[in-house]
Amino acid sequence: MRLAGALVFCLITGTAIAQVEVENAWSRATPGAAKVAAGYMTLRNKGAAADRLVSASSPAAERVETHVHVKDGEVMRMREVSGYEIPAKGSFELKPGGAHLMLMNIKAPFKDGDRVPLTLKFERGGEVKVELIVGKAGASKHRHH
Repeated sequence: MRLAGALVFCLITGTAIAQVEVENAWSRATPGAAKVAAGYMTLRNKGAAADRLVSASSPAAERVETHVHVKDGEVMRMREVSGYEIPAKGSFELKPGGAHLMLMNIKAPFKDGDRVPLTLKFERGGEVKVELIVGKAGASKHRHH
């Protein structure tokens, strides 16, 4: 009976796992002395339950943080946040001037055309491996290949 109960639990919880897809993951080239880079993408949740991006990591950086831009009086400032909510059947966009990933203490400059490996960890959906496609310094959006 225990096994049957565990199987039912797995079937019930298995249907609730969100299915997050990553679209247009990109970054900008960095100057030679830069120690940080930003990552942008669209997180699209195809599942019936909301999910949350809780962390990220990359072998190209010491750590990856989740950040947002907030207005503090007349000044825009970056703030670290504990993650991003991705609504069921919805999406969440990481973009310049908004929510983004900060790759801290990068190990080498990002160059135009590089592919930077990144692992995203979701509360419900587990880990998703992606690559940030690096565009020119100052790029304002992902170039489609």
